[in-house]
Amino acid sequence: MSLLPYSRESVSHQPGFCEQEWAVLSGNFRLKVFEDRDRRAIRAVDLLDENNCRQLLDQLTPVLCSPNRAVTASLLAKRIAFLTTGACLYSMSVYNKGLLMSPDNSWIEYGHDDGLWTSCMPLRSIEPLIYAPGQRNDWRETLIKTLFADLLAPLWTVLHQVSGISLRILWENTAVRVYSLYERKMDNVTDEETCQQAQADFDWLLNKASPELFTASYNPLQRFRQPICQTDKGAVRFRRTCCLYYKTTEPKEYCSACSLLKPRPGKIL
Repeated sequence: MSLLPYSRESVSHQPGFCEQEWAVLSGNFRLKVFEDRDRRAIRAVDLLDENNCRQLLDQLTPVLCSPNRAVTASLLAKRIAFLTTGACLYSMSVYNKGLLMSPDNSWIEYGHDDGLWTSCMPLRSIEPLIYAPGQRNDWRETLIKTLFADLLAPLWTVLHQVSGISLRILWENTAVRVYSLYERKMDNVTDEETCQQAQADFDWLLNKASPELFTASYNPLQRFRQPICQTDKGAVRFRRTCCLYYKTTEPKEYCSACSLLKPRPGKIL
């Protein structure tokens, strides 16, 4: 399916986005034009090179207080997953405007200062892509394939090859970002029709999106969808895998949904 560029007649703050839309995408989801990228950035297509990937992991390992490349790869993947899926899926589901998240259009920032990620999501072309009448499902599938199969799957593969980190961890890092986006970060959407559309997109991603769109033998968004557990600290959807964040902290800190914290028979939290 061919994607259509948004009409230039709607130019406001950025081509194709009104000022309010751009404020959300650039603020909440850190989207930016590539001319404004941080000096600590690399083209996604260049990060697919094993030597480049290895050098970046070795550069970030002491910055993140990480003990090894595998832990660094997991934490970097969490940040990349947040930046890529957040802007792309929110724009798709809420604004009906597609972002081209291909390896040659995307930059990976890796700024991390004073213990926090400061990285954003630069795109070379930020002009949104729209669909012809009656073609939204095909348009959605094309956007999802570009995001997951063309961009994230190759990145996760090279991170796995260079560091030894489990692909299951990297894909669950991705899945939990998508869950959080649709379950928490769309609370500000008040239009009923838009809410229904976003829910329909989420349902499709979870239950109907083909594994081929992720170049995997399974749909990772479906595979890692765990039931909610009631704990003394509230409702939690625990992960299946651990992202290894705790290995960068002293004393040890764990993500609230860490698989290592999941209550087990006979275990007292």
